Amino acid sequence: MRTTLTGLSLFAAVVVAAPALAQDAPAPASDFTITGGAALTSDYRFRGVSQTDKHFAIQGTIGVTHSSGFYIGTWGSSIDDYVANGSDQEIDLYGGYKKTIDGTTVDGGLLYYYYPGSHGANTDFFEPYFNVSHTFGPLSAKAGLNYAWKQHAQSCTFDPRCGNKAKEDSLYTYGELSGAIPNTGVTLTGHVGESWGRSYLTNGLKNYTDWSVTAAYTWKALTFSVAYVDTDFKKGEFSVNGRNEVHGGVVGAVAVAF
Repeated sequence: MRTTLTGLSLFAAVVVAAPALAQDAPAPASDFTITGGAALTSDYRFRGVSQTDKHFAIQGTIGVTHSSGFYIGTWGSSIDDYVANGSDQEIDLYGGYKKTIDGTTVDGGLLYYYYPGSHGANTDFFEPYFNVSHTFGPLSAKAGLNYAWKQHAQSCTFDPRCGNKAKEDSLYTYGELSGAIPNTGVTLTGHVGESWGRSYLTNGLKNYTDWSVTAAYTWKALTFSVAYVDTDFKKGEFSVNGRNEVHGGVVGAVAVAF
C-alpha cells in the first residue's frame, strides 16, 4: 500500500462567476509518493552471508519518490555485533533515479552503508548501483551490479585473514528471474550473485557465489515469504561463534507495506 502526499492549495474552493455560487476545487495530484514498511525475518542474509548469527532480525524502510523518477530513502535492520565490529544496526541511505519504458526498467543510484556504534573501526562505505529489468509476459528478468571503490571499510584491517592488504575495491554482480504461479497468488524468484573482491563483510575472502530461491505470497498489505539461501563457501571458511554463517538454510519472513 502506498501513501500519496496531497498538494496544498491556497484556497479550498474557487468562486465562480455566478453570484453567491461556490464550488470545491479538486485537490491537485502530488508529484511525490511516500512508501514504507516493516518486516520480521528469521535470518538477515546479505549476499548469502548471515548478518544476524542465524537469528531473527527486525527491519524497516521508508522512501520518497518523485514523478520524474528520482527517489531517496532509508532501510535499516538489526544485525549481530560481528558484522561491523560491535554495531548492532545497519542503516542504508540511498538515492537514485528509476525509469520504465516499454516494459524495461532502468534503475541507478548510490548507497551508503552506516553502522552506528562500531568500535575502533570505520566500517561505513559507499556503493553505487545499477540494474536493468524487463517484463516478458508473466516473467520478469533482472541483472545488476553494485560497485564499491577503495575505501577504509574495504581494507578489513581488523580481520587478520585480510593479510594486511591495502584497500581494495569490490564488485557484486547478479541476475534474477521471477514469475507468478497461475491461480495461486504465489511468486517465485531465483537469484544468483557473484562477489568480487575482499571486504570485512566476507572476512577477507575473495570471490564467492551466492544463490537463492524465494516464494512470496501477498495478502492485502502483508507479504509472506520463504527462501532457501546458499553460497559456495567451503566448510569452515566462514565461521563466527561456532556457527557457519554461509551454510545453506531456509529463511522465513513476514512484511507489511504502507
